[in-house]
Amino acid sequence: MAKNSLTIIDNRTGKEYEIPIEEGNVIRAVKLRDIKTGPDDFGLMSYDPAFANTASCRSRITYIDGDKGILRYRGYPIEELAEHSSYLETAYLVIKGELPDAAHYRAWEQNVKTHSMVHENIKNFMQGFRYDAHPMGILVGTIAALSTFYPEASKIQDLESRRLQTRRLIGKLPTLAAFAYRHSRGLPYVYPDNELSYTGNFLAMLFKMTELKYKPNPILERALDVLFILHADHEQNCSTNAMRSVGSSHADPYCAAAAAVAALYGPLHGGANEQVIRMLTEIGSVRNVPQFIKQVKAGERLMMGFGHRIYKSYDPRAKIVKQLAYAVFEVTGRNPLIDIAVELEKIALEEDYFISHRLYPNVDFYTGIIYQAMGFPVTMFPVLFAIPRTSGWMAQWAEMVRDPEQKIARPRQVYLGETLRHWTPIDHRPEPTMREDAVSDVL
Repeated sequence: MAKNSLTIIDNRTGKEYEIPIEEGNVIRAVKLRDIKTGPDDFGLMSYDPAFANTASCRSRITYIDGDKGILRYRGYPIEELAEHSSYLETAYLVIKGELPDAAHYRAWEQNVKTHSMVHENIKNFMQGFRYDAHPMGILVGTIAALSTFYPEASKIQDLESRRLQTRRLIGKLPTLAAFAYRHSRGLPYVYPDNELSYTGNFLAMLFKMTELKYKPNPILERALDVLFILHADHEQNCSTNAMRSVGSSHADPYCAAAAAVAALYGPLHGGANEQVIRMLTEIGSVRNVPQFIKQVKAGERLMMGFGHRIYKSYDPRAKIVKQLAYAVFEVTGRNPLIDIAVELEKIALEEDYFISHRLYPNVDFYTGIIYQAMGFPVTMFPVLFAIPRTSGWMAQWAEMVRDPEQKIARPRQVYLGETLRHWTPIDHRPEPTMREDAVSDVL
């Protein structure tokens, strides 16, 4: 009879070890420590750069099947949520585990909107950034500063405190993001209008000028809402891992969220759609696409917006965004970059090179085109990612705090440095030679 375990034979000693298999396909890495050559042996470790095949937690929030192109929040397909839900309703689902009824949704919406205002000192704090500061840099610093305004947030084991900080962060992120945008434009800040929807209010804080009442275009308002839904959570990505890792030290959620935003800042994460825009702009015309494809296949260029660490088929979010783009263009006018993007996708989906390498469009491929059409500068693209992802970060953080198996994150390393050496006086040392792996060689 088959056993739900893995048998390992250590050929160094001939010993046999049996390791239980949990959850269908999981073994506990710490069990490898039992495999030793003797009493002084540390035991085996697994070496897994970038966590390519290591589960750092158990989670009930987001399910992804990268081979089949499946994304679900709490069991709900992303396609259904994008079609029928709103961002705030989806945020409720991600954080609380269930879709709200009407009464709970009204209370949730009111609780989030109540926290859309920020302390006037925060506004003054933001004024201290240079006029041309990147909005993401402003966001990182300002979110971290919030921890000094709400010191009670350090009570991370207190359920009511966690709930309050969650509502605060979700409520304040659009305001902070809009203030960062206005700061970069040299425009006066616009305060929240809680009579508007979550995304409608954000658009008002961004683009309101002299009109007494800003009325967002309903198509653009809905498009932004859908984009926020698509970005609400995405399992254990770089920024979520940062949120959990910093949070594991029991830092308050504002500091942990600032770390998550900092991780999102990188061009390999939240800045990816900006790279797509730069690529499409450089290609310049549909007639230049064949030459660009030729360069990609020759290894001379990268196809930004194609391929994904998890998805090895068409990213389900990319399909939704592509359809959304044409609705936005009905309002904004057609972004000419869409023609280049569609031609790139068409060729890539037919060419054996891309199919064999499993390179399919990801969510970043079309989002930048929509954001650009709506009037956002490329520096705001990662900010637009951070706003909705806050709900996912807070859900993941709260799940980590409640998980009794979680401890402070502290991965092992494989030490490759020198063995024991002894200090000598400076006058007796030979001239140093720089090793290939020395830090000073790369600074």
